[in-house]
Amino acid sequence: MRPVTLVLGGAASGKSVFAESLIADGFGTIWTGATYLATAAAGDGEMAAKIARHRARRGPHWSTVEESLALPTALAEHTRTDRPILVDCLTLWLTNLMLADRQPASEIDALTGSLESLSGPIVFVSNEVGGGIVPENALARRFRNEAGHMNQRIAETADRVYLVTAGLPQILKDTHA
Repeated sequence: MRPVTLVLGGAASGKSVFAESLIADGFGTIWTGATYLATAAAGDGEMAAKIARHRARRGPHWSTVEESLALPTALAEHTRTDRPILVDCLTLWLTNLMLADRQPASEIDALTGSLESLSGPIVFVSNEVGGGIVPENALARRFRNEAGHMNQRIAETADRVYLVTAGLPQILKDTHA
């Protein structure tokens, strides 16, 4: 598996299922398991149900780590050469940063800067939010812009980048092809 993979897509596009399949298929590698690094918190019943569905779908060979803000630290603590990590999702992490009044640009710098030193493969999932109409309110426009910049930064660093639309993945970048 490539060291860093980014899977982009819209809401309910199939990006998480595809990202999980990348790890399950392993690109010919047999893993001792996988780590799901969740950036979401179950803030309401709808999110709790979504988290439960994701856990059930992944099955028992996955361990789950929940971290809503300190993503580079969590990656450093949990990355292993024999156990890939799936980070789901970067846009929820960005939301958490903005709600905590943190500076997304510096946090994204810290994340991309940490990727070179990590020992195992990582698959990031992120929403592609810039394809719709321009949001009416300033916070939503700021979020859309921050998400776009974040996705560009991760894509620049990633070895592979996919775009998933209607459950169909397209390779946008593959540095090892």
